Amino acid sequence: MRLFKYLLLVAATQFTAAVQPLFAQEITAVIPGDFADPSIIRKGNEYYAIGTSSEWAPHFPMFKSTNLKNWKQTGYVFKQAPEWANASFWAPEYYYHNKTYFIYYTARRKKDGISCIGVATSKYPDKDFKDHGIIIEYGKEAIDAFVFNDNGQLYITWKAYGLDGRPIEILGSKLSNDGLHLQGEAFTMMKDDKGIGLEGQSILKKDDYYYMFYSVGNCCGSKCDYNVRVARSKTFQGPYENHTKNPILQENEWWKCSGHGTFVNSPDGKFYYIYHAYNKASSVFTGRQGMLAELIWSGKNEWPEFKELSPASSNPSSNNFKANFTTKSPSVDWQWDFRNSNPKFAQQKGNLHLSGSIKKDNNTGIALTVRPSLLNYEMTATVVNNNDALKGLVIYGDANAAIGIGAIGNKIQFWAVKDNKETVLGTTEIATPALPVQLKMIVKPDLTCSVYWKQKSTDWKEIAAGEKAYSIDFLPPWDRSPRPGLNFKGSPAENAQFSSFELNYLDK
Repeated sequence: MRLFKYLLLVAATQFTAAVQPLFAQEITAVIPGDFADPSIIRKGNEYYAIGTSSEWAPHFPMFKSTNLKNWKQTGYVFKQAPEWANASFWAPEYYYHNKTYFIYYTARRKKDGISCIGVATSKYPDKDFKDHGIIIEYGKEAIDAFVFNDNGQLYITWKAYGLDGRPIEILGSKLSNDGLHLQGEAFTMMKDDKGIGLEGQSILKKDDYYYMFYSVGNCCGSKCDYNVRVARSKTFQGPYENHTKNPILQENEWWKCSGHGTFVNSPDGKFYYIYHAYNKASSVFTGRQGMLAELIWSGKNEWPEFKELSPASSNPSSNNFKANFTTKSPSVDWQWDFRNSNPKFAQQKGNLHLSGSIKKDNNTGIALTVRPSLLNYEMTATVVNNNDALKGLVIYGDANAAIGIGAIGNKIQFWAVKDNKETVLGTTEIATPALPVQLKMIVKPDLTCSVYWKQKSTDWKEIAAGEKAYSIDFLPPWDRSPRPGLNFKGSPAENAQFSSFELNYLDK
């Protein structure tokens, strides 16, 4: 018992390696929730991280920390998509040069759907980024940019091929001093001759070698097998020799499919690697979460190894989210599916007003969502206006994969959208205009949800869909997690008004 208490004390007070915790929840992500392909940079004693946003807007969420383990979201790179791009906003990469912050990012080009690499710049690490358009268009795909300064010469590297019958390669090219143009011919640095995948590269110089850290395998979804490997060369261009002990970062007891990260050096000279991984307990339902590891060197010209790090926490409620509708501006946590909806939302007199338009084939309506970090939560909202629009809660996977509960006229509906079809799972009448109406959804680790409603001080009443709980296993897209949030479905002239929204994580 004394040893047990000692271990708990250590876990609660130290920033320790993720080894043998007593409970799976004691090891948590440093940036919980869907935050894939992270990149990191340091300015003085402050760290900034940025990650993939995929099909959510605004594009590329940004976080700030002073200690690498506690992070707060500060905003996004783009409030509106760059003019040339229309989908798949992946793998942003931070770089600082000539008193300028650069973000090299991947997106699909509007005119042909090909993934290209664009670049944006700012004098600040977390705001006012100006887009400069495409910097790399290469064959059928150019993704995963990484920039390296080799004794004053800038280089940019990226993943190419793989979609045209040729093996995937990591390519490199000289980069102009202003960071906005390629110079000279592209060259091959590494090739995927074994067909196991090759992407997400980061490069460090240590002693006599250049070390390339890269990811192989299937990045995403329930059948992922991602892992991190390392190779080295005495020249930047290569050829690179693989470490005989690869992979050096892979599945452990609590996390799987680790990969695609970048490095930052701390003021005391240590190197840390921020990367993503799936929590084994919640997997695709909470997405690829932001993780941290320290890079350890045992000696000169020795191969490195990773020491996985994470803050210790056995309190799920530390990630609870409660919206504050009394402020002038809505929370930066809100995101939506920009391909299928154009939401309008504002906060007035303590209420959030949600409206907007949707695409013709969108059966779900507008979903204003937040990133979940655990698959065991309840969310509640209070609807304060009455009209013929659907207003309530939603768990949103995609426009045609969602489930929710909402008030519509004098009814409460429990509904689902699946396989391009909307179904009302259950309904009950309410005493209108006796508003407000409170709504609740509970999501359990067994991939089921239950819905409830109440008015005034009455007890919660459940709306069942045959059985008490309804399966949500159909929700996840391949590369991102379903998200809980607020829902509106009606004409652009109508709106939904909410006086509260909370997302609370439950104990086991």
